[in-house]
Amino acid sequence: MLTLLFLPLSGLRRTHDLRGYSGDALAVVTGRHRAYGYCHTERFLSQFAKAEGAEALTTALGSWTTHLWEEGLQEEAAPCFYIDGHRKPVYADGLIPRGLIGRTGKILGGRALALLHDEQGHPRLLTTSRGDQHLTLGLPQVLAGYEQAGGKTTQARIIVDREGMAAPFLRDLAEAGHTIVTLLKTNQYEGLTSFTEVGEFVPLVHDRKGQVVREVAQACFTLPLPDQKDQLLPLQVALIRDLRRQVPCTPPQADPHEDPGLPPWWRENWQAEPTKAEPTTAKLIPIVTTASHIDAVELAQTYIRRWPLQENVMRDYLLPLGLDTNHGYSKTPVPNSEVSKKRAALEKRLGDIQQWAVKAKERSSKASLRYTRLRKETKAKGEERYRVLDEQLQKLQAQGVTPGPWKAERNRLQAEAEREMQELWQRVSRVLETSNKEFAKWEGDCREQGDLLRALEDLAAQERTMYELDNRKDQIMTVCKLALANLAMWVRDRCFPASFAHATWAR
Repeated sequence: MLTLLFLPLSGLRRTHDLRGYSGDALAVVTGRHRAYGYCHTERFLSQFAKAEGAEALTTALGSWTTHLWEEGLQEEAAPCFYIDGHRKPVYADGLIPRGLIGRTGKILGGRALALLHDEQGHPRLLTTSRGDQHLTLGLPQVLAGYEQAGGKTTQARIIVDREGMAAPFLRDLAEAGHTIVTLLKTNQYEGLTSFTEVGEFVPLVHDRKGQVVREVAQACFTLPLPDQKDQLLPLQVALIRDLRRQVPCTPPQADPHEDPGLPPWWRENWQAEPTKAEPTTAKLIPIVTTASHIDAVELAQTYIRRWPLQENVMRDYLLPLGLDTNHGYSKTPVPNSEVSKKRAALEKRLGDIQQWAVKAKERSSKASLRYTRLRKETKAKGEERYRVLDEQLQKLQAQGVTPGPWKAERNRLQAEAEREMQELWQRVSRVLETSNKEFAKWEGDCREQGDLLRALEDLAAQERTMYELDNRKDQIMTVCKLALANLAMWVRDRCFPASFAHATWAR
């Protein structure tokens, strides 16, 4: 175990590097004449992982870091944690869950880490999961793991980056008694008009010349809850205005009397002038929290400290110790989540289309029968109507009506009969049109069923088996790196002078 813990001291990244190791450092720290070799150490690591050693070691790390850093602190104070995610790529031939690798901006297969730091930046605990796990799922897990290890999490203040900006997520953690501090996404607000109860801006950061470069004001913001209709989540905001960064703002309405064209450039004495500058405004950085009351300056400073306390610790301590090194590539087949979503959508659509086709067939059959019946009835009425018309004309002839009045009466009776029959035949046409529409729907639904069945077969033919990595080995080795980082930081704080307060692992 000491060999695994102190591998980075000798510049080794993984147990395989022990095959060419001939130094004495690992032997000294383990109390042996010669360091353990690769086969023995790798066998121990594999057996330890299969014996659920990762969970036990993670719990032990949380318990140890709690004792290490909370000794002598006031127990009444509410804990403050910085939680962030970190993804490290894994290059494998098999298809494994993918995630966004922040350093490269690429979507690659990998592992997702959730790291918990305290308010001094000490890494207390972490969890390892599949690469597509979102931080909103990893945060509750690492928080529960730290509580299981004996750490105090009651009414904790949790600072997380904008990846945790989800209304149901914030609401659930707030209902659990926690206070969340995060950053609004840029697509969730539009300038100062998106905030209410904006207070007075006060200086936050000065440059070397004493000029204000950042100012902050207290404000309020409401976030709609997508799973609760017409419900809003109220948030308090520390609204930072960065005077050094200017962003375009909505231009004012143009004056209709102003000439938008160029000055009279065709004149001989014309001189070019600078184009009118586009309107800009200072960039806003809205830091939000679920707390009911805030101090805007204190809230802004708390979140801003996340970058040096968490990001720098990862860069200066964890990455040099091999945080991005992967251990263990055992895989087990799991359902392909993306293909499962597509298949579920296609199967749902197929089921709906099958039901719609049956109903369209019924409606088409009813409309067809109704058309046939109405057509026969209308044809019989037409024959009857014109028979009556002939009888009326014959009576007029029998009465000795002269040809002129007889023709006029005949034209009037024929026009009346045609109007009556035209209305009846228009009704038949409407029923025929309805029957044709329902038949077209039935035909379209039947065609779409074939297309959906084809899509399902193509999806099954193109589906690749997805594998989930066994993260137990990697979790054990990452826990060792976290323990070594805490040990180094503790030695730095206790045994070195104040000039080493910000010393990195390399120093």
